[in-house]
Amino acid sequence: MSARVAVIDSGICNLRSVTKALEAVGAQPMVVRTPEAVAGSGAAGLVLPGVGALRDCVASLKASGLDDTVRAWIGADRPFLGVCLGMQALFDYSEEVAGESGGSGAAGSRGGGTVGSGGGGAGSPGDGSGAAVRGGTKGLGIFPGRVVKFHLPEPFKVPHMGWNTVRFVQTGTALQAGLAAEGEAFYFVHSFHCVPADPSLVLAECDYGGPFTAAIGRGRMFATQFHPEKSQARGLRIYRNFADLAAAQATRAA
Repeated sequence: MSARVAVIDSGICNLRSVTKALEAVGAQPMVVRTPEAVAGSGAAGLVLPGVGALRDCVASLKASGLDDTVRAWIGADRPFLGVCLGMQALFDYSEEVAGESGGSGAAGSRGGGTVGSGGGGAGSPGDGSGAAVRGGTKGLGIFPGRVVKFHLPEPFKVPHMGWNTVRFVQTGTALQAGLAAEGEAFYFVHSFHCVPADPSLVLAECDYGGPFTAAIGRGRMFATQFHPEKSQARGLRIYRNFADLAAAQATRAA
């Protein structure tokens, strides 16, 4: 069964790469921009991609009302996949301030290949719109935790950009099917990383001057800091696993 998957267009996401990856694994992606579009899509899975500044991503979601859609979807334990900023947005707060990017829009510019290629002012009060708060940016607050900037010694560069391996600390989940528990390489491009308040939320870790959260998972909710759509065969496996999870959900709901 081919799964219908709604992909949120926040206006600052790598939409084409994500939808192409989903099509490549047999899913039926549908771009959505409003809660009504999600409700009318018949989708069994929801994807929130994002690159660039977290404050813009959160503000867009709140302006469209899709913040409540994402919150309700995850609360109902329906298949959800956040990518890069789509993971960072789920937490309470980010250190990102105006002019910074939590997930760089330069993904793929240095060493990454697309699927199929073969290779506000600091201290401003939060107003619920993604504005700066306490010197940073307020997230959706679906999970307790924060998003912090890398502060690393030489020779580590920020942003963390390029291929790196991950270790699944939760094993046997639907998203990991067909992937080794340790050593699979994915493509990253980010200056900030998530620190969940609940360590049991961590699905996978990566090491870059020390371990950081590469993915989170709980029930049918998953999110990755890396870009599966730019991670070639291993990334396609992530999308295939998510599409399979969505298809199984659709079968149960039928």
